[in-house]
Amino acid sequence: MTTDDTADRPAAPAAPDAGEGSVVLDAKGLRALAHPVRVRLVGLLGKHGPSTATRLAERLGVNSGTASYHLRQLGAAGFVEEDTERGNARERWWRSVHRTIWFSDPELTEREPEAALAYQRSVAALHTLRTQQTLNGLRTMDRPWRNAFDMSDWALRLTPEETAALYEELAEVVARYRRDTPGTAANAPEGAERVGVITHILPEPDAPAPGAEAR
Repeated sequence: MTTDDTADRPAAPAAPDAGEGSVVLDAKGLRALAHPVRVRLVGLLGKHGPSTATRLAERLGVNSGTASYHLRQLGAAGFVEEDTERGNARERWWRSVHRTIWFSDPELTEREPEAALAYQRSVAALHTLRTQQTLNGLRTMDRPWRNAFDMSDWALRLTPEETAALYEELAEVVARYRRDTPGTAANAPEGAERVGVITHILPEPDAPAPGAEAR
């Protein structure tokens, strides 16, 4: 699972090559991110750039004291840091340290089940929020972007090995496209905008067994 700007996925079938600007969560990092406010703070700093606790609190709908507390916790865990070039005696600015956060260790999930579940739920909630924000603005989007918008759902019957292979193939496809980084944004072709690609590979334990009669 990878999350750009933050934070966003469950343990991936195979450990990725995180690359420059990325971090793979360890137990300390997972526990630090096991809170929905912290996941959103990291995401906001990654998406919008450096900001203050006051401005971030306004975006989150919390008070500045709450935002400041969670920023300090994220700073202690190495996910954010003070932007001393912007800060002054009255305002403390923060910036994201990592561009992408990976959660790809199934053994870590076993060792830290509560923290892993809390993190995954926070990421799922963030995905839902992003989807709703897009839907709310869909009517005012330019037609080409409205036509490109998609939400799809395919039901497959796979083995765990096939599911892992599917994930790897999807990751390879995404990797062929331009990532949203400061460098690529400055040199992207005209008309390029930030696009969120969210993948969910969700086993369905409540699905009927082959040959079972519907009730």
